[in-house]
Amino acid sequence: MDRNVPAGVRPPPAETTGTVRRGAVAMVVTMVVCLAVALISNGLTVQKPPPQPGAAQGFAAPGRSPGPDGSAAPLPSSVPERVRIPALRVDAPLMPLGLEKNGSLAAPPDDARNLAGWYKDGTRPGSTGTAVIAGHVDNQHGPAVFYGLGSLNKGNTVQVVRTDGATAVFTIDAVEVYTAEAFPDKKVYGAASRPELRLITCGGGFDTKHQHYLGNVVVYAHLTGTG
Repeated sequence: MDRNVPAGVRPPPAETTGTVRRGAVAMVVTMVVCLAVALISNGLTVQKPPPQPGAAQGFAAPGRSPGPDGSAAPLPSSVPERVRIPALRVDAPLMPLGLEKNGSLAAPPDDARNLAGWYKDGTRPGSTGTAVIAGHVDNQHGPAVFYGLGSLNKGNTVQVVRTDGATAVFTIDAVEVYTAEAFPDKKVYGAASRPELRLITCGGGFDTKHQHYLGNVVVYAHLTGTG
């Protein structure tokens, strides 16, 4: 199976100066979520393609998600433990993701279908800035944790449970899909003046010949409360 993946994108800025080499480290987020490709034959069945966002899901400008503000006050920095998406019935543990030697973001284990990862050298969810959570859309066994990401709508919520006991509640502002060639690094990872969150997985069509996805689905959200 050809495991080529789309070109890399840059990481969001680190929460603490010096945590990573800002602007110098290329992070291939698509390596995290596209390395384990599906839509492959599994016995006598073939998995249906994951849902993709519609054209009316909104537009997100660099460093600022659109929609009603309603922003909650930033939370103190705390390690995230779980991500929950009520509309998709997702409730998954989170693991920290660092960078590989080649500058790409390390992936959650390919065989862990209900596991996502957060970029540990970036903003922690709930703190001021742009936090990133990535997960597989599928693996060789079928749909994975972020399979349904493209079906989310503006107004849906994402909950991030943290080690300090607080649950950061984010409201979705936009859901977009991009090809690898048109992936807007600054728009997705640009610095934010309020707590924001990006959820990322594969999407944008599937190359059946080479067995890989052509792009990414990105969910934009901002902090609106705690639970």
